[in-house]
Amino acid sequence: MMKFRFSFLILLSFFSIAASAQQQPGTRGNLQTYYENKVNFGFYLGVNRTNFLITPVHDFQAAAGDSLKSILSSPQTGFNLGIVSELRLQEYVTLRFLPDIAFGERDLEYHFASVHDTFDIVKKIESTFIDFPLDFKVRSKRLGNFAAYMVGGGKYTLDLASQKDVNNGTVTSAQQVVKLGKNDFGYEVGAGTDFFLPYFKFGLELKFSMGIKNLLIKDQTIYAQSLDRLNSKVFLISFTFEG
Repeated sequence: MMKFRFSFLILLSFFSIAASAQQQPGTRGNLQTYYENKVNFGFYLGVNRTNFLITPVHDFQAAAGDSLKSILSSPQTGFNLGIVSELRLQEYVTLRFLPDIAFGERDLEYHFASVHDTFDIVKKIESTFIDFPLDFKVRSKRLGNFAAYMVGGGKYTLDLASQKDVNNGTVTSAQQVVKLGKNDFGYEVGAGTDFFLPYFKFGLELKFSMGIKNLLIKDQTIYAQSLDRLNSKVFLISFTFEG
C-alpha cells in the first residue's frame, strides 16, 4: 500500500510541476469557458486495490478450532472503466455521477498451526462490480491550466460475481467459498488535480471508499464461523478525460 501511495505522489508532483511550467505570464489558458457549462461529460480509467476490513468473532479460535491462529486479507490489483457526468452547482462546487464496471480480487488467508503442522488456506474472492458513485467535488481557483480539488460522497455497488447462493454443504472444504452479499453501500473521499489541455481536461485522482454493510453471509463452514463482519475497502487511482 505504501508503494501505491508513493507512486501516486510521484505522479501528482510531476504533473503539478508540468502544469505550472507550461503556463507563461501573459498567455491565455486552455479551455477558459469550461466551467461556464452547466453539464460536462467524459470517461475515466482506473486502477484499484480492493480489500476487506476484517472483524473476527470474539473467540474465533474456539469457533473454528484451536489450530486457526490468524485471518488476514490480501488486496489484489484490478481496474475500472467508467463514465463521468458533472453538474455545476456553484462556481467551485459540482455534483459528479461516475458509474463504472470494476474488476477486483481479495484473498482471505487463514493461518493454521498445531503441534505437528503449520499451513495456510487461501480463499480467493473474485468480483465484478457495477458501481454507482455520487460525489460532491470542491475545486480550487484555476492557476493557469491547473486546479486542485477534493471529493466526497457515497456509492451503491452491485457484485455480479457474488456466490451467495453456493451450497457449501455439498462440497469439500477445499471447494468451499466465503459467501458475500451481492449489494453494498459505502462512503468515499478523495482528492485530485485537473489539467486543462487544449482540447480536453485531464484529471488525476486518488479516492478511498469504505463499505458500511456487512457483506459476510454466515454458514457452517469454519471460514465463515470465525468471522463476524467483512466490510469492503477500495483504493482507486483514476485518470479522467472530460470535454
